[in-house]
Amino acid sequence: MNEILAQILTVGTLAVILAKTAPILLAALGGGLTQVGNILNIGLEGLMLVGAFAGIAVGAVTTPFIGVIAALGAGVLLALIYAIASLVFKADYIVVGIGINLLAIGVTVLLLTVFYGNAGVTPGDVKSVLPKIGLGPVGDIPVIGPLFDNHTILVWVALLLVPVYWFVLYRTRYGVHLRAVGEDEPAAVAAGIRVFKVKFISIIVSGALCGLAGAQLAMASVGSFTAGMTSGRGFIVVAAVIFAAGKPVPTLIVCLIFGAADGLADRLALGGVNSSLALLTPYVITIIALVVAALRVRAAVRARTRRGLAQVTA
Repeated sequence: MNEILAQILTVGTLAVILAKTAPILLAALGGGLTQVGNILNIGLEGLMLVGAFAGIAVGAVTTPFIGVIAALGAGVLLALIYAIASLVFKADYIVVGIGINLLAIGVTVLLLTVFYGNAGVTPGDVKSVLPKIGLGPVGDIPVIGPLFDNHTILVWVALLLVPVYWFVLYRTRYGVHLRAVGEDEPAAVAAGIRVFKVKFISIIVSGALCGLAGAQLAMASVGSFTAGMTSGRGFIVVAAVIFAAGKPVPTLIVCLIFGAADGLADRLALGGVNSSLALLTPYVITIIALVVAALRVRAAVRARTRRGLAQVTA
């Protein structure tokens, strides 16, 4: 037990947690943007998956940074399909999201087979790893230095996007329109807000951020792509989005919790805990988060009902 605790309670664990949080946070900010506009994007898993594949496939033959751009583009392309299906053809958001996930799984396996002759994983010579950013003397500061030193640029992008996300939501015209659409779409239409444009932008930006999340997932350390490598992280992100209700600070906090669960699962495995049991940790926390979110929504509905009855009887 002492050896396990020693393995977990280190600054290195905190650094791992930060790295594990980054892809979840990037995708959650994208999913939060659509959630604020009253679109529950179930397709986050698929958007992350195509981003991961594009990042490795393109980065391996060019440079890692071009691979990141390719990952972003792949996420945008798949998000465009999502937007056309849901906004133009009026398909149900949930059904389209499930379709996007299945499409991403099928397309990535197909491309693995066509380009590499292996439906499971990219060959050993197909690698693309993002360089780590050293902080120089800052990295020698106790606790803070090792925590933030030697991370990829996408970790910093994820952290910096939290205040940007807050600014967009609460200090820009677009953010006001997005929140208006999410709270009362008919009223937003009556006020002259272009609902289609507002929702379309939110979906495309969500795809871009999920593409970056996939790039971080695949290119941060492993540098290769494995079929289905997102391993349900997209659904973990959906849970984070629902629990945080698309708000910036709660989104960051929830993603840190999920990142901690993911990071601790790795550390527990290194500490000798059964790896299968350790890997269950993030998903158990996901279930708990969804249950708490459901209870919170139910309580809010009951409170609104009571207020409505009180107004009628008054």
